[in-house]
Order: sequence, then C-alpha cells, then structure tokens
Amino acid sequence: MGKLEAVDFGAKDADVKFVESLRETGFGVLKNHPISQDTVNAIYESWFGFFASEEKQEYLFDGEKFDGFFPTTMAETAKGHSVRDLKEYYHFYPWGRCPDALKTQLDDYYAQAVSLASTLLGWVEKHTPSEVSAGFSEPLSDMIQGSDQSLLRVLHYPPLPDDVDPGAIRASAHEDINLLTILPAANEPGLQVKKRDGSWLDVPCDFGNLIINVGDMLQEASATYFPSTTHRVINPEGSNARKSRISLPLFLHPRPTVKLSDRYTAGSYLTERLTELRGES
Repeated sequence: MGKLEAVDFGAKDADVKFVESLRETGFGVLKNHPISQDTVNAIYESWFGFFASEEKQEYLFDGEKFDGFFPTTMAETAKGHSVRDLKEYYHFYPWGRCPDALKTQLDDYYAQAVSLASTLLGWVEKHTPSEVSAGFSEPLSDMIQGSDQSLLRVLHYPPLPDDVDPGAIRASAHEDINLLTILPAANEPGLQVKKRDGSWLDVPCDFGNLIINVGDMLQEASATYFPSTTHRVINPEGSNARKSRISLPLFLHPRPTVKLSDRYTAGSYLTERLTELRGES
C-alpha cells in the first residue's frame, strides 16, 4: 500500500481510480466532489456549540433505538481492546431525535451523503469482476433503497485530559460494520489506516476531501474482494492535545433483510457485531 492519493470526482476515470483504491487499500479519497465544504463547516460549527452545552444531556441515547447523545463514559471499546475511546458522539437518523435548531442541517446533509454513496456503490459494482458480483444478492446500490438504518454520527473528540489513560486513544484500531463509510475530512488530522505490513499510513486530511472506506458488510458481500481495512484516530501531541476534533461519518447500511452471504443478512450481521461491541456474550 502506497500513499493514498485524492481522486478528482469529476475526472473521466474517477470511477476506475476510486474502485482501484478501495480494492488495494480499503480506502478511497475524493476531491471536487458534490458535498459542499460550506455545509460541512457549518455543521462542525453548530455541533461544537452543542457538545459544549448542557443541552446534550437532554438527548441521552435510547438503549433500544440507539439514537441520541453518547457521553464519553459510554464511548465504544473497540473489539479486542479494554479501554474506552476518548470521544463523545451523537447518533442521528432522520426518524430519530435531534435538537430542532440542528435537525434541518443534518437532514439535508444526510440526504446528500446517501445520494452520493449510492453513486459510489454503483461505481463499485461496475468495476467488480463478474465472478465476484455474481455473489451479490441484488445490485449494491439497491441494497440501501428504503433503508432507514444508515447512521450519521457527529463525533467530538475533546481536548485530551491531563490524566489520560496510557492505553486510551481517540479511536482505537477497528473496522467499520457497514457497506461504505462516507467521511468529510475532519477539522484536525489524526486518521490512519493500517498497511499490509502492519505499519500505519496517514489519511489525507485536506479540508474539502471526502474519505470513503469499505466496511465489513461489503467485505462479506464481496467474499473479501474488497477489504475492510483497520483504521484508528491517534492522539494529538504538544499544543494540539488541547484542540477538539469533530468528524461526521455516515455509516451506510442496507435494509436488515438484505442477504449479504450464505452466512448473514445485514440484520443478523449488525446484531452480532453490536453484541461484540457491548461486551455481551
């Protein structure tokens, strides 16, 4: 795996280069894409205010629907790790709870991101070898039609505390569960992807780039042709440790009834992985 290069969304061969990157690294980076950077920046500004306020406590997550605010004390512990990540976040679904002042902004972004993701899934399917795509139960872009499971997560990484646990980082090494993850470059660097030799590669964080990675569900549906690559968010050092970081991943999920493989539907796969994350037996 070499350096990750940004692909110009408007280039004639953008689909080819993008899918090649996903195939080789599990990640793709797009520039000159349809998602407005002004839109993303406005969301970052709005949610910095939300996470700094006590209003967030009024939206504590629902234990069944899993929408709402997750405080740092309830942050995920990645599979294989014993220390919680250093983050807090908000789970947004169009059908879920959200402060009125922030909902329209997220509704608009969610619709834009899902639409773009459908296009990218079409690219993936177009450039998947026929012997691999023959295993898809339906076209990839159709798997998300009518799905209300795609999750927009507003992530806030607070300034690092002075007494931070030596084993804790902002996001421990993990793979995503879903088909594709759509992520605008955050306001601060830190995202890294694991190379095949075990070393870590910085993902380009130029403001305006869009970062896309393969999730476990696409890996499962493609019989591992597209790899779900391990990634993490490392802690900043020096004066940067006092800076907050906001990111806005959209986790693209199929309808729960979609057959991923002979082993799993999307619903059964998600249930299994969430059980692991919660540390249940």
